[in-house]
Amino acid sequence: MTSERTAPRSYTPLTEEERRQRAENTGGEPMLDFDVANGSESTAYIGYHHVDVLLALQHPRTSEPAELSFYITGQIQELLFKLLFTEVNRVRDLLFADDLDEALRYLQRVERVQRVLTTTWEPLSTMTTTEFAAFRDELGSASGIQSYMYRQLEFALGNKAPRLAEPYRPVAWAYEQVMAALRAPSLYDAALGVLRRRGLGVPAHCVERDFAAPYQPHAAVEQAWAQVYWSPREHRDLHALAEALSDLNHHYAQWRYTHLLIVERILGHKPGTGGTSGVSWLRKVAEHRFFPELLAARTAI
Repeated sequence: MTSERTAPRSYTPLTEEERRQRAENTGGEPMLDFDVANGSESTAYIGYHHVDVLLALQHPRTSEPAELSFYITGQIQELLFKLLFTEVNRVRDLLFADDLDEALRYLQRVERVQRVLTTTWEPLSTMTTTEFAAFRDELGSASGIQSYMYRQLEFALGNKAPRLAEPYRPVAWAYEQVMAALRAPSLYDAALGVLRRRGLGVPAHCVERDFAAPYQPHAAVEQAWAQVYWSPREHRDLHALAEALSDLNHHYAQWRYTHLLIVERILGHKPGTGGTSGVSWLRKVAEHRFFPELLAARTAI
């Protein structure tokens, strides 16, 4: 997880009774004379969300108007990666605790966030080749593959590739976070633990393993998921979990493919800024799926 810092308050917390009294005093209309606490030059809303800080973080390097769309889209995606990483780990921990009801509830939130993440590509779909070319050189070697938040999310979902932690080694604090995510059990590790505890024949070595190593699919795990699908009433919550994980896979693939299409539309087949071949590399990445036996079981059913 990323480290969190509690910022000093620039507002005074209110109770439910105080909010009710304020609404009565204003006749239900918005307040226009907000008190500013502690001598701050900020309103409570600005202070709570750090809006002044947030809106000061955009620093385009050219006069090309489209660069701001590119800049903000990237920042929004980073925030959503952080939210997804946090919620995926929450679901993982709930599965380890065998609290499937709560895990399924949070997986619904994960799905909604994923839908939002995919739509963040929309502004870039309007960008022309010449607009992007006007500022692309300023990116240097900057590439989304260097996103430490994205890499932590991939690891949390089970796509463990130790070599992909290497780009962060020169940045000690980022490398520490990425390595922690690499070594931690993934969402799929937690799901397989549930199947094993339910007596569905998942081998011990599939759940008691080196979590930093890439997961190796096993026929017994495929059979376990097939059993869940063959008897959905008997395994009602496990069936719901299987479908929720399948939804997660589906929406993640949509995000990847949309990325591919956007890059293809804007760049054609030019190489990427981070050393990749561009579209052909993105197409390879887009073919990846999490939770391998969950998909393989569909073929066997």
